[in-house]
Amino acid sequence: MKLVLASQNPHKIRELRAVLPEHWELLTASDLGIAGELPEDGTTLQENAQQKSEFLWRACGLPSLADDSGLEVDYLDGLPGVHSAYFAGPQKSDSDNRAKLLVHMQGAAERKARFKTVLAWTTQEGTSFYLGQVEGEITRAERGSQGFGYDSLFVPSEGDGRTFAEMREGEKSLISHRSRAVAAWLKALQKS
Repeated sequence: MKLVLASQNPHKIRELRAVLPEHWELLTASDLGIAGELPEDGTTLQENAQQKSEFLWRACGLPSLADDSGLEVDYLDGLPGVHSAYFAGPQKSDSDNRAKLLVHMQGAAERKARFKTVLAWTTQEGTSFYLGQVEGEITRAERGSQGFGYDSLFVPSEGDGRTFAEMREGEKSLISHRSRAVAAWLKALQKS
């Protein structure tokens, strides 16, 4: 199968390639000559994922997979959520986003959070959606150097006390929100 992924993020591309069947050909928008940011101005993770996958489907006619992921922090009433990538501003800086989150969490006893990923899969039959999430807590300081985004601040409840950024990629993929969404998508593909 040939499909196009609506992401230029090398971490996401590597995570997805690791779980797809080896004989599948995974292309990106840039592989197809589509440059720049894809549309992403929805108010929910699902709307953003849908905008990107449907844009690519219209642009290239290939089955298109897009995700939008967000970190929801209970203490912050679900923020940064859909704004996770731009939490600290339009520069879209992971380190600035983490620093802002830590400032907002200073002194907070309640540290529960969850990562969510919504995948949108667009083909000639339309668009379908798949959710993956993982519960956890926000640390008081960054820990670990693996991963990206908020990984160095998030300790999954199902783990052993390490942050996502302290885990090897294979360990993280066993319990991550993205791998769970991908597993739900692959399961649905097998049924069809």
